[in-house]
Amino acid sequence: MSALFLFLKVKEFVQLSNVYYAGSHGMDIMAPPRPVKSFDGNTPTVVMDKKGTEVLFQPAKSFLPTIQKILTELEEETSKIKGARVEDNQFCVSVHFRQVKDEDYQNLEEKVRSVLENYTGFHLCWGKKVMEIRPTIEWDKGHAVEYFLESLGLSNSDVLPVYIGDDRTDEDAFKVIQQRGQGYPIIVTSTPKDTKASYSLTDPSEVLSFLLRLARWRKSSSSSRSLNQIWGVVN
Repeated sequence: MSALFLFLKVKEFVQLSNVYYAGSHGMDIMAPPRPVKSFDGNTPTVVMDKKGTEVLFQPAKSFLPTIQKILTELEEETSKIKGARVEDNQFCVSVHFRQVKDEDYQNLEEKVRSVLENYTGFHLCWGKKVMEIRPTIEWDKGHAVEYFLESLGLSNSDVLPVYIGDDRTDEDAFKVIQQRGQGYPIIVTSTPKDTKASYSLTDPSEVLSFLLRLARWRKSSSSSRSLNQIWGVVN
């Protein structure tokens, strides 16, 4: 199941038209139907996708045809490696190796690198049991956080962004929030890790509990407890 499909399914499930949705490491951002500022402070030309959904920002759009070529080649090259799975993430191609035997991993990496050698403007990076081929542009999840704050007019306000993630690629967003000096970068992990996050939750069930507490706190105007006391997040 592709990340694009999941992205659209999340939007369909949430069914809110007044929120932003971001996928593909922040390279595909959908905005509500209202005037906003682009990342450079100008009013953008809103692009419509095939389903009529407003797409505000796609910094890697020019790479899409080449990404599809890379996807096809990777599927062919890795088809005989048991457990390998190639995923179309629209603006990057992911090769999952969680189910690949240890003795087959080197062969898989060599095949991925051999495909990448044929394409300039792309680079290889790693996530949790996954290799990803991405366009070489100055954009990551940290830039996406900055984009949201800037386009919503919140970059110089007292708003406290909350970012929850469990992948290496989330570290870019954690770093942005840390540098901002305001906000809650939260990693989801059951084991200690070297991270730029300031807080941690152990698993998805704790994330759900955290969000429910956050919603209840938001509705309670009389509460004087600190956010840390209410949320129970761990430094």
